[in-house]
Amino acid sequence: MPGWLARFIRRSGLTAGGRVLGLALLAGFIALRIADPQLVEELRLRTFDVYQRLSMRPPGPQPVVIVDIDEASLREFGQWPWPRTVIGDLINNIARGSAVAVAFDVIFPEPDRTSPAVLARHMRGLDAETRAKLESLESNDAAMARSFGAIRTIVAQSGQARPAAEAAAKPAETPLALMGPDPTPFIVSFPGLLQNVPELEASAAGRGLFTIRPDPDGIVRRVPVIMKAEGLFRPALAIELLRVATGSNALLVKTSQTGVDAVVIAGVQIPTDANGRVWVKFNRHDPNRYVSAGAVLRGDPEAIKKLQGRLAIIGTSAIGLLDTKTTPLEAVMPGVEIHAQLIENIMSNQLLSRPGYAIGAELVAMAVTAGIIILLVPVLGAAWVLAIGAAMAAILIGGAFYLFERYGLLFDVTWPLLTSLTVFLALVFTNYFREEGRRQQIRSAFSQYLSPAFVEELANNPDKLKLGGETKELSILFMDVRDFTSISERYKKDPQGLTRLMNRLLSPLSHEIVATRGTIDKYIGDSIMAFWNAPLDDADHAAHACAAALAMARAVEKLNDERRAEETGQGDDFLELRIGIGINTGQGVVGNMGSDVRFDYTVLGDSVNLASRVEGQTKAYGVTTIIGSRTNELAGDRFATLLLDRVAVKGKTEPEKVFALLGSSDMRADGGFALLRGDHEELLAAYGERRWADALRLLRDYRERYVQWGLTTLWSIYDERVRQYLETPPPDDWDGVYRLRTK
Repeated sequence: MPGWLARFIRRSGLTAGGRVLGLALLAGFIALRIADPQLVEELRLRTFDVYQRLSMRPPGPQPVVIVDIDEASLREFGQWPWPRTVIGDLINNIARGSAVAVAFDVIFPEPDRTSPAVLARHMRGLDAETRAKLESLESNDAAMARSFGAIRTIVAQSGQARPAAEAAAKPAETPLALMGPDPTPFIVSFPGLLQNVPELEASAAGRGLFTIRPDPDGIVRRVPVIMKAEGLFRPALAIELLRVATGSNALLVKTSQTGVDAVVIAGVQIPTDANGRVWVKFNRHDPNRYVSAGAVLRGDPEAIKKLQGRLAIIGTSAIGLLDTKTTPLEAVMPGVEIHAQLIENIMSNQLLSRPGYAIGAELVAMAVTAGIIILLVPVLGAAWVLAIGAAMAAILIGGAFYLFERYGLLFDVTWPLLTSLTVFLALVFTNYFREEGRRQQIRSAFSQYLSPAFVEELANNPDKLKLGGETKELSILFMDVRDFTSISERYKKDPQGLTRLMNRLLSPLSHEIVATRGTIDKYIGDSIMAFWNAPLDDADHAAHACAAALAMARAVEKLNDERRAEETGQGDDFLELRIGIGINTGQGVVGNMGSDVRFDYTVLGDSVNLASRVEGQTKAYGVTTIIGSRTNELAGDRFATLLLDRVAVKGKTEPEKVFALLGSSDMRADGGFALLRGDHEELLAAYGERRWADALRLLRDYRERYVQWGLTTLWSIYDERVRQYLETPPPDDWDGVYRLRTK
């Protein structure tokens, strides 16, 4: 293998499973096209119908006039069948109109029941003389046959699926010469033949089959011009009309090993398919092709004039006679008009043709277009290949339509396009599933650290893995394990045990964060940093952060209960785990921060620092969770919160109200909490107004009254402050803000 080809294969992934699938699909479509089942054929035929509808045969000279046994004619001359004498009069008037020749699109297989001799046998009350006189008269069939002498007349015959039950007169043979092998295996053949009565057959100048077989979907697109019935070759009615009209002695049928190639009339070669059929290029139903048979029988001058120098076909458009067909352009068209349009096609040299190399060309088009797609999708990507494929499709469609419109050639582009589209979609979906697998890997890798929303956002938009951020309001949470140093000392000889303990603690806490739509920013030893309202917007981010904090506290209690039972049973001293949580809401910059070597999705800003500071004060105030004023403003009305203090954290001059998050909305609705909150506000009012004696009295009372709320440390803080201020009163400008000395 050349080096450049090997490098291209490696670079483009030519051996990837997607390409193997594409090649397999291409091979399958090629095999299906060669087998050519009915579904494939019907799709191809429908494509050719579209060609005809887009570019139908333009109006032109009409060498054929249809003498139409229409509804008006039936009303005037009676129901069908008419007496053969009436038909004879019709032929005579057509002859007087100087038509070149006339053909019947109807058949007369039985003697006329209105002939004089037939009437004589069935009429009652006739005297012998009258009966004998009627029986001596000429039959209607003979009278009609005699009218054939006025003009060259072609009678219609019909192929039958089985031979006639009764022996009929041997059909007259049409003069026909074969040039090549016997085409019988390829052409339409009928075991039987339905003929006219002998008088008409013997007097006719020609005989043709008016049998028209539609395609499997019921649409007439192709008409056989040479067939076989009762072992004899028979031309189609239109072909026989042309042969007789041109005075040709015989038809010449050219054949080859693959079937029929052409039929020659008077030196004019009519190309056919292998089955001896021609593709008709239709135009719309045109009333100008028709003249009413009733008008011709009446000798109407305009009707007679319309016949001059033209070929006449006697047929019917009457709905009751059920001679209608469907064409690519018309849902309903009188069958006789198909014969007329076929003759127009032949005489104007506008027949359609599907060349023998069409299948090969279509297979090559399939292989080339699908092969290009298989080659390029992994290299250029779906969008570029879709554009290239659209260009190739336009070339194929435009080229096929040009060949149809300019040369009447029929090439199928539907199957090559369907093949290419299927291969393209297969490769795209293969790439999709491969990319989805990669996304799943991302989800698996990051789902332990990030919220499901962010993991999904990251999986669907990998371009977000770049440096940069946006400013928005966030709720930030810090969690820290209290007395972690003491815990570490206990596991000094068992560091793996410490790791297991931390994993056992951090896992349920992380789940509670993720469950409330939070994003875990990072783990810092025994601490967790998380935030809400990014990467996806969360209008209720403050409440979700508070809910996560309460759930985390419950998770720690549950874990302590489990460990207490485990360690007590083993005789070990139980070491209770306790945590502190700080939450603050404020503006921050969130995004991928770091360097072009490594970066993390994180948040920065003063609000983050404050969240960390308030978490550090949970131990000092003796509560599990402290939230900032903005968090309380957004979510405090849905939780049991208690104002702890107005503080200025180290490094900041502006004071901040901090609140204890004690419980959920159920606790807030509890009457005991309402009493606690009211009394606590009274204490803070006394403290802020420097009523130290009242504050001490209230503190003594609260320690006994609210012992179950676990606020002993808080009461102790205020007790110590008040006693200090009693000894050393604060300055006159004291604002009640407590300035923290530690972080």
